Amino acid sequence: MEYKKMVDQAKMLALPKHIGVIMDGNGRWARKHHTTRINGHKRGAEAVREIVEASVEVGLDYLTVYAFSTENWRRSKQEVHGLLKLIINTLMQEIDELAANNIVVRFIGSKKGLSDDYHKRITENCQKSWKNNGLNLNVAMNYGGKQEIIEAVSSIVKDVETGKISSDDIDHDMLSDYLYTKSIPDPDLLIRTSGEFRLSNFLIWQAAYAELWFTETLWPDFNRTEFLQAILDYQKRQRRFGAT
Repeated sequence: MEYKKMVDQAKMLALPKHIGVIMDGNGRWARKHHTTRINGHKRGAEAVREIVEASVEVGLDYLTVYAFSTENWRRSKQEVHGLLKLIINTLMQEIDELAANNIVVRFIGSKKGLSDDYHKRITENCQKSWKNNGLNLNVAMNYGGKQEIIEAVSSIVKDVETGKISSDDIDHDMLSDYLYTKSIPDPDLLIRTSGEFRLSNFLIWQAAYAELWFTETLWPDFNRTEFLQAILDYQKRQRRFGAT
């Protein structure tokens, strides 16, 4: 099916409100093409742009991409430095166009390990888009689902101790309000590339009832057609949320 027809077909049925993407396979793509890992990440950044464009075309509300995990710090210093530099440089290069296309850009994740200057540059650039009301693009940066829950619980404990909230008030909704994803709906669909079948600490609280879609395609080769295939497959599923 040609891409335009796929977009039209997807728009005829209920779209997922929020899609999360585990962008896996940059390193293997680099080995396959006999180039450096950072070049694999650069090609992966180009794939992000294509999926963002497809998300706008189909009318998606929220897209969250897993850019840098809390576990990625274990990689070589050279790769970590190159990846952090690539992320901030890509944001600075793309933010004006993203903002002009009514896209809202936010970074979610822990502040631990990142410099104040790095956070400042991210915030100042993202703010250019915060008056928009189109696609919400969330970049999971220095993100780990377990760390997110630990930080949320720690904040709740402090607020209980100061009397801001009561321990009797703690429920699913309250904990959700302490997560990085506050005010963001839980993902309906999670996509993972490169043939791996795990969540890798990504949105582990929020994805409790997300539909999962896996592909063998390495992230740098993932394109808008396959993205639409994932959406069309999602639209065929029946979501019961444990009711039946």
